[in-house]
Amino acid sequence: MPADILVGTQWGDEGKGKLIDVLTRDVDMVVRFQGGNNAGHTVEIGDQKYVLHLIPSGIFRPNVKNIVGNGVVADPIGLMEELKALAARGIDVSNLEISDRVQLIFAYHKKADALRESKAGVKIGTTGRGIGPAYSDKANRCGIRGIELRNPASLERLFREQGEKYNRLFEQAGVERLDLDAEWQKVAEAAAYLAPYVANTAYTIAAALKAGQKVLCEGAQGGLLDIDHGTYPFVTSSSTVAGGACPGAGIPPQAVRNVWGVIKAYTTRVGEGPFPTELFDETGEALRQEGREFGATTGRPRRCGWFDAVASGYSIMLSGVNLLAVTKLDVMDKLPEVKLCVAYDINGVRTTELPASAEVLEAAKPIYETMPGWLTSTSGAKSWDDLPAAAQAYLNRLAELVGARIGIVSVGPRRDQTFEL
Repeated sequence: MPADILVGTQWGDEGKGKLIDVLTRDVDMVVRFQGGNNAGHTVEIGDQKYVLHLIPSGIFRPNVKNIVGNGVVADPIGLMEELKALAARGIDVSNLEISDRVQLIFAYHKKADALRESKAGVKIGTTGRGIGPAYSDKANRCGIRGIELRNPASLERLFREQGEKYNRLFEQAGVERLDLDAEWQKVAEAAAYLAPYVANTAYTIAAALKAGQKVLCEGAQGGLLDIDHGTYPFVTSSSTVAGGACPGAGIPPQAVRNVWGVIKAYTTRVGEGPFPTELFDETGEALRQEGREFGATTGRPRRCGWFDAVASGYSIMLSGVNLLAVTKLDVMDKLPEVKLCVAYDINGVRTTELPASAEVLEAAKPIYETMPGWLTSTSGAKSWDDLPAAAQAYLNRLAELVGARIGIVSVGPRRDQTFEL
């Protein structure tokens, strides 16, 4: 009963959507196991570009079952709009199930998210989609779950109770109350639309595994944003490492076969937080423009820098990644030299360990190895042998530093600009 897991190994935006789309050629089911619509997975098929926020990337394969797992926090209005938008473009969305244990996000979560960020002493750089408050309600055991989408009366009662609680907090903070009547009308419409998709997905997944079907668990964000292991407090509110797939999808650990780690050939970050290899010069801007490094969900420009083997190596270790999918190699085609961070200098001490303190990491100075660039387009490469020798050397060194084998290389945004090793 093979289940593979695919996770990001940096601060998100590694290109997971495309890689999951490629890997779904050989799977029967894709399960999204954490996060919310703060994530944006971009898939380009031919001349068509799609951005997914909650729906698993297997939706583009007609014979693949897609599951929104119990570890996800789902905005019902956003999910309805995403499904409708895909259907309007001719995508069959019938092969989808939403866990009856998924936690729901409402307008009061988003308002609370924006309020917290505006008044916080330390800004996290959230997307304002209500992710943190929804996960907080889950931990506080007052969240509203997917099963309620099938019970309108119960859903309305719970929505109004929770909404009123948040409104009292908004009043105390001196901000406008939420119009619960108007918001409920939107929620009621979404609930009616989504109710047929709601199921106890743990049984669906267990049946697929028992039947010997191939299941791919899809993570959002990246390992360095993990609530426990990431650059806290500049992290997301869920477990983004591979281990999060077991509780987030409802699969047993012994079902896991391979862990794919998606890793960008350089490093990017969105929002606040330490970023030792960040570049503030023309090279950083070149990476941003060549790589189209603007958030799929927010449009925010991403911070760009050299590959960080210390941070990514830590993330890969935590997830037990045994296969790497390297993306955006082509973005570096025009650079005369390329660098990899192999260690940090922290107050005069060399280390290859990622510190727990964000303040300490902020003070870390990257120690680089410099390699020659290849100054040749790689976007047409169809195999390893098509890559320039300098690009091969760079990838080999990257893999050596993080301790995992490269299984896939991506040299462009399209589905056909990917090859396996």
